[in-house]
Amino acid sequence: MAQLGRLGFLAIAVIFHLIYIYSIFDIYFVSPIVHGMQTHPITTPAPAKRLFLIVGDGLRADKCFQQHADPFSNATEPIYLTPFIRSKVLTEGTFGVSHTRVPTESRPGHVAMIAGLYEDVSAVTTGWKMNPVNFDSVFNQSRHTWSWGSPDILDMFAEGASDGKVDAYTYGHEAEDFTQDSTQLDTWVFDRVEAFFESANRNETLSRMLHQDKLVFFLHLLGLDTAGHSYRPYSKEYLRNIKVVDDGVEKISKIVNDFYKDDDQTAWVFTADHGMSDWGSHGDGHPDNTRTPLVTWGPGINKPVKTTDRFQMAPGHDDLSSDWGFDHIRRVDVSQADIAALMAYLVGVSYPVNSVGELPLKYIDAPDDIKAKALLANTKQILEQYNMKQSHKKATKINFKPFRPFSEASTSVESRLIHIENLISQGSYQLAIEQTGELIELGLGGLRYLQTYDWLFLRTLVTAGYLGWIAFALTTAITLHVLQQKMERINELSTMIAFGSLLVALWSVIYIQQSSWRYYMYAFFPVYFWEQVFQSRSRLAEGSKILFAHIHTPLGYTVLILKTIGFVAIMEAIVLGYFHREVFTACFLLATLWPLSHGTKFITTHPSTIALWVVCCGLMSTFTLLPANKVEDENSILLGGAVMVIIGLGYMLCGNRILDPSCTLLPRDKQDWVSKCIMGAQVGLVALSMLVTSSSVRSLQAKQGLPLGNQAVGWAVLVLSLLVPFLHGAIRPHSHYGHRLMVIFLTFAPTFVLLSISYEGLFYVTFSISLVVWVTMERLVFEESLEQASAKATASKEPNQTIYRAIKLDDVRISLFFFFLIQIAFFSTGNIASISSFSLDSVYRLIPIFSPFAMGALLMFKILIPFAIISANLGILNRRIGPLAPSSLFMLVIAIADILTLNFFWLVKDSGSWLDIGTTISHYCIGAGLAVFVSALEAISEVFVGGVRIAEDGVPVAAQEKVSEVAHAVEEVTAEVS
Repeated sequence: MAQLGRLGFLAIAVIFHLIYIYSIFDIYFVSPIVHGMQTHPITTPAPAKRLFLIVGDGLRADKCFQQHADPFSNATEPIYLTPFIRSKVLTEGTFGVSHTRVPTESRPGHVAMIAGLYEDVSAVTTGWKMNPVNFDSVFNQSRHTWSWGSPDILDMFAEGASDGKVDAYTYGHEAEDFTQDSTQLDTWVFDRVEAFFESANRNETLSRMLHQDKLVFFLHLLGLDTAGHSYRPYSKEYLRNIKVVDDGVEKISKIVNDFYKDDDQTAWVFTADHGMSDWGSHGDGHPDNTRTPLVTWGPGINKPVKTTDRFQMAPGHDDLSSDWGFDHIRRVDVSQADIAALMAYLVGVSYPVNSVGELPLKYIDAPDDIKAKALLANTKQILEQYNMKQSHKKATKINFKPFRPFSEASTSVESRLIHIENLISQGSYQLAIEQTGELIELGLGGLRYLQTYDWLFLRTLVTAGYLGWIAFALTTAITLHVLQQKMERINELSTMIAFGSLLVALWSVIYIQQSSWRYYMYAFFPVYFWEQVFQSRSRLAEGSKILFAHIHTPLGYTVLILKTIGFVAIMEAIVLGYFHREVFTACFLLATLWPLSHGTKFITTHPSTIALWVVCCGLMSTFTLLPANKVEDENSILLGGAVMVIIGLGYMLCGNRILDPSCTLLPRDKQDWVSKCIMGAQVGLVALSMLVTSSSVRSLQAKQGLPLGNQAVGWAVLVLSLLVPFLHGAIRPHSHYGHRLMVIFLTFAPTFVLLSISYEGLFYVTFSISLVVWVTMERLVFEESLEQASAKATASKEPNQTIYRAIKLDDVRISLFFFFLIQIAFFSTGNIASISSFSLDSVYRLIPIFSPFAMGALLMFKILIPFAIISANLGILNRRIGPLAPSSLFMLVIAIADILTLNFFWLVKDSGSWLDIGTTISHYCIGAGLAVFVSALEAISEVFVGGVRIAEDGVPVAAQEKVSEVAHAVEEVTAEVS
């Protein structure tokens, strides 16, 4: 390109960050699915002819087994809500905790249980629409599977199965109404299963099918997940749903036993796909989301293993199960994928070809020879995947290095399998089981080795890309806004050849390895960025001289070093704030001391503004101390709305005096009533949003559902609040920046009322006021710097012909402030750095029926509103402190943002606790996403503040012109010194 302008820079920023956000999934969470493997059937007799898989969607392990107050009465004495399930644990079967993986969502959880594999993290998005499971599963291996439940889960397995092996009976999507009684979803399933077996008594063909072997019945119970989202897992609604599920399972058990005349050929597996956090969400690796119950009983399942010493706790227990009443019974925990292996064994079907689950032998009631043979078939299936993946790697990698434990002929997969088979034929079953278990661990280790084979190469590319972007952004900012030149391309032939050769070499390696198209982009960006930086090295040197021209004494260098240390400390504090929100509180308290750095004269000159700054910082510091787990509070919602209405009415009455303190009260015939009417309409929409929200909250809390009228009015308010502001520009334009900010504030106020759960409205008001005060403070600091520099300036200098002033080192502080406020916009509304920390409660007032993309869009809109307010204020600030070019501060912020992103990139984990894994993924995605938001905000800022008039309060026009002359003179002197 001949030259790079503002829009071109923003386009590169957005494209680069969107592609690089996905890099952690290409590095850490590549899809494990491979095709072309053969199956290894289980040669031992099947313990059961049929299996029932019952999944309580969103059921936490602790809530399932703990005692709770009876949710159906006012009695306070705790009772067990799952007496039937508990009876199976106490007398008939084996139980434990199934540990899920990130993301703790419905599709990945069901795929792990039924197919035995862990999909890559991005697969969560495919579970929100009908996307067939295009890999093998227990359902596919069965003779036939019947399923009942939600279309979101059942349809993807039915469509993905071969030869129509899976029959799915589902209710309509409209039944998934978060405002209705969630137990209806589960009673629908139980009633349909009952009707199904009743019809089999009258249908000889169906009855004959039901008496075959290798059959699977799947009951998906969505009520618990719905109740947890709507009312939280500690609510009566959630606990009542647990009781309904237990009663339903008991009912179905009796129906099945009666139908099959107690033939003892039915195995039962009761579990959950994921848990539920205390704030009614899931998705990350919090233990409440990853720990689910697992209870099994029937033929082939071990009976409870009990301790003989009543004072000794049975193996497997920890603090989690200390209050379950099972201390005397062995608890056997499994990984979620192990359930697929267990189900395949129980009904005698082949293990799914992509399964990485290990057959949990402690659940099995069988002789050692059967255990050894079943586990060997399990091992062969896992090693089949290893062999297939290794063959692919060998064919596509340069100088491939095999997995060391299998690299020698004596320790190869084939030799190990032959040795184990010999042990089984010799009757050494226990030794064969031990060595088979070790081989499974090695096989899984080999799969992980092949899965992570490209890590070093990709990590290096991504790190070089982020560092290159930071350098490129700073180079562009210096060229455009320090040197104030066009970003024209410098073409040095030798440099172009060197970097071009490097890119060709990287792309050649990627082509040989048959990697994804994204790998080409991962390689292109660092080469492009560093080539641009290297070509512009003379500009960097020249710009650095200008930026540091005022520093020429030891004291000056000392101050620069201290400021650099402070900058690094604040960036690290922001990183720490992702783990502990309270850190942001400390940062705001420190910000109250900021005016002291400008001396006592500054404080005494502007006491009212500084006092307001201290109050705003103090108020803002409280929001990150409030609990992230909010409970719906109508009073807090209405209080926030009332403050918004008061501010709007106050502006309507005293707007002229606020914008121009020297203005006297205008007579009625000279006031702009058209503008006031438009503003009044905006205030009226805020008041209407309060009324409809109050009505909706009360209706939902009373379990009466969402009235259609409330839903219609809510949507009307939301849409009109975004359209009415355009009347200001169409009918009565007003260019004062203060008026524009008030219009923007009232534009989004109804949305914050409609989508608030608790104190978010109060935050919106406080945050908006704090931003205006911050812009005013920065203006005062800028004026002070002009006064201090004016003594060194020469008044006779010709005025600078440049429209915008050049950026200075002090502008880095402004960019850092802006970046910090972006974090506050995200964290202060109760969010934590987790993908599951967003409550859907408020969205139910507009979309009561489950629609993840629409709900997510509304939630994202609410989250982004504070960012829009920030962008508008930064656009005003650009004009009040120079003016600065519109993109100058944003360029600095985007560069700063990726320091945070790179930090989180290297903190991402794919091993350890799932809480750590999920948290690191969330941190990186949020950090990288903020950089994209900043890029978008730059464009939004110009839309919000385009055409505004900057008139400083109480400052005559002549004085403002004098300030501009002094500013130009200072720039002239700086240029001469450089």
